[in-house]
Amino acid sequence: MNYKLASSPHQHVRRNTGQIMRMVIYALVPGILLQLWFFGFGVLVQIALAVITAVITEATILEMRKRNFERAIKDYSAILTAILLAISIPPFAPWWVVVIGTFFAIAMVKQLYGGLGFNVFNPAMAAYVMLLVSFPVQMTQWLPVQSLTMHQPGIIDAIYAVFTSFSADGFSLAQLQSAADGHTMATPLDAIKTGLAQGLTYEEGLQSAIFDGNLGIGWWWVSFGYLLGGLYLIKAKVINWHIPGGMLIAMAVCAGVMFLVDPDRFASPVFHIFNGSLILGAFFIATDPVSASTTNKGRIIFGTAIGFWIYVIRTWGGYPDAIAFSVLIMNMAVPLIDYYTRPRTYGHKKRNQGESK
Repeated sequence: MNYKLASSPHQHVRRNTGQIMRMVIYALVPGILLQLWFFGFGVLVQIALAVITAVITEATILEMRKRNFERAIKDYSAILTAILLAISIPPFAPWWVVVIGTFFAIAMVKQLYGGLGFNVFNPAMAAYVMLLVSFPVQMTQWLPVQSLTMHQPGIIDAIYAVFTSFSADGFSLAQLQSAADGHTMATPLDAIKTGLAQGLTYEEGLQSAIFDGNLGIGWWWVSFGYLLGGLYLIKAKVINWHIPGGMLIAMAVCAGVMFLVDPDRFASPVFHIFNGSLILGAFFIATDPVSASTTNKGRIIFGTAIGFWIYVIRTWGGYPDAIAFSVLIMNMAVPLIDYYTRPRTYGHKKRNQGESK
């Protein structure tokens, strides 16, 4: 299947699937570079493993289905899925984690449903949830930003750590996770959630070394990089504003209301928006054209509901970040949303109540 996107009859710029996927990958570059700068070369190792696994898996399955396996490379959809999964997991997660996750995303979530255009769920997020539920320890071993770490691993250390769980100099993952003061670091969302559970106020939780005001050091820069890429996609008309706008507004409203009600127990809207994967999810994950709503009204409902679920799960659920769970929940609701938001055929009018058929 080779999609051509155009808005008849006035839009004459037609893009095939490969062009669109490449544009999305290019838009990810600023965020990936910042992720690389703050969290080390493990990001590149995970991306390389995921891309290789995705291409091999998709090519093999397409060959088994008697399809042209060259599309595994040419349409870039498998490569984009691999990259999105790779940048969502800890950079020093064991190699088999990203390999299993990528295989699951391509083979089970995408190809099992018929391939590109037929999958019900977002493949990267379905794989992420599978990994998080199956391997919770490996999926939560995030490193502190390099400016706070005791050991700053290079590219060789990253390769060693991913494949052996030790750096080239023999430091374990636990040591690589330690900050300069010897304490094991957590993500900003996890640090606040844990602090609140222990009876600390929100302001007291922000006293951790990983915070600079409301923002986690390094984390908000990564979010800003993905925001730039997302705005480029909107300007280039690759995605619409409705889903990311709905997600960000819903999060701002939910977090704002609860923060005004009790600022000691609930984090601020700025904290929720720029820490974690909300911006990455809003512009690059929830906007997946296959598993998202297809009408403008539906996209607003879809994005707003995802933002609402993210806040609910982050605040009262068992996981600090909730992008994947929220996206999958709303993927299930897409047929219903599209059914009730589909536009009327041009020239047709609504039947008045009581009007005869």
